[in-house]
Amino acid sequence: MSLIKTSLWNGVAVAIKVSSALVLNKLLAVMLGPAGYTMIGQFQSAIGMVSGLVSGTVSTGVTKYTAEFFDDEVRQQATWQTAFRLMLYATVVLALGIVLFRVRLSSLLFQRPDFSDVFLWFAAALPGLALNALLLSIINGKKEYRRFVLANISGNLVSFCVVGLLSWWIGLRGALIAFGVSQSVAVLATLGLVLRTEWFRLGFLWGRIDRKSLQNLMKFVAMAATSAVCAPLAQILVRNHLSRKFGLEATGYWQAVTKISDIYLMLVTLTLSAYYLPRISEIRDSHELKAEILKTYRVVLPLAVCGALSIYLLRGFLVSVLFTPEFRPMTALFGWQLLGDVIKIGSWVLAYVLLGRAATGAFVAGEIAFSVLLVSLTLLLTSPFGLSGAVMAFALNYLLYWVAMWYLTRRVLLTQRAD
Repeated sequence: MSLIKTSLWNGVAVAIKVSSALVLNKLLAVMLGPAGYTMIGQFQSAIGMVSGLVSGTVSTGVTKYTAEFFDDEVRQQATWQTAFRLMLYATVVLALGIVLFRVRLSSLLFQRPDFSDVFLWFAAALPGLALNALLLSIINGKKEYRRFVLANISGNLVSFCVVGLLSWWIGLRGALIAFGVSQSVAVLATLGLVLRTEWFRLGFLWGRIDRKSLQNLMKFVAMAATSAVCAPLAQILVRNHLSRKFGLEATGYWQAVTKISDIYLMLVTLTLSAYYLPRISEIRDSHELKAEILKTYRVVLPLAVCGALSIYLLRGFLVSVLFTPEFRPMTALFGWQLLGDVIKIGSWVLAYVLLGRAATGAFVAGEIAFSVLLVSLTLLLTSPFGLSGAVMAFALNYLLYWVAMWYLTRRVLLTQRAD
C-alpha cells in the first residue's frame, strides 16, 4: 500500500480519533479546569514513560523484523516469542515498582499523596497494555494497514468511553484511573481483529527466547528505552518548573496548547508509524532510501504546514469551542508552538531513519542531548519571556534537533553507500 493510500486510511482513524479527542477535551476542560488539565498531563507523561519501557523497548523492533522477515514465518514467530518474554519480564518488574512507590509517585507528579490509588489501577492494567502494543506492532509489521487502522479506531473508542464515563462519574480521580487502564481494555478489540487472520494464533507468542532474535531486538532496547524515559521526563520537568514559576492554572494553558498540537498532528504521526517505519526497514539500497525520505517530505510537510496555519488562524474560535473562558490566555502561545510542530515533524522524518536502520548510538545520543536541551532552554527563556518562553524553547529545540538529524542521517546514507 502506498504512502498516499496509507494516509487516507489513517485519515479515517484520525477523523474518529480527533472527533472523540475534541469531545473529551471539552468535557475535561469544563469539569477539571486548567489546574486539573495540568495533573492529567503529568500522569499521561508518566504513563508514556512506563508503557514505553514495557512495550516500546521491543515494539519498534517487532515491527521492523516482522516486515524484514516477510518471507520467513519461522523467524517472525521467533521474534514475537522473544519480544513477548521480554515484555512479560519488564511488566512484572515495573508493576511491582509502581505498587511499592505509589505514594511517592503521587507526591512527585501531583504534589499530593492521596492519589496513590491511581497507580494501583495503572499497575494492574500494565499486562493488557503491553499485549496490546505487541499485537499492534505485529499487525503493523505485517503491513495489514486496514486492520491496523481498525485496531487503532477500536482502541480509541474504548479509551474515549472509559475516560468519559469515569470522569463524569468520579471526576479528576476517575479521569486519571481511566487514562491508566483504557489501553488495557482496548486489547480485547485488537486481539479480536488479529485472531481473524490466517497468519496468527495466540500460541505463536509463547515460546523460548531465541538468541538471534534477542540480539536483533536488543539493538532497539537502548533507543526505545531512551525515548520512553527522556521525552516524558523532560515534559514532567518542564511542567514542574512552569507550575512552580507560574502556578497550575498557567501551566494548564501550556498543556492545552500542546494537546491541540497532539490532536491535529495525529494524521502525520500515525502515517509515519503505519507506513514509513516498516517501509524504511525493508529498504536496503541507499538511493531508494533517499527517494523514500524525499517522497515522505512531499506528503507530510505540506500537511503539517496547512494544519498549523489553519489552527493559528482559528485559534480564538478553537479555544472558545474546545475549552472554556478560563483558557483564553493560551491564545498567546499558539505562534511559537505551531512553528515548533512543523519543525518537529520535519525532524521526525529523519529520526525515523535512524530508528529503522538501528543506528543506536546516534539515536540515543540525540534523544538524551535534546531532552536536556529542552529543559535547559525552558529554564533559560521563561525568565525573560514568561510562559511564552516555554513554547519558544520547544521550537528552538526542534530546529536544532532537525539539523542534528540531517547530519546523522546523511552519515548513515554515506556509510551504506560505501558498503
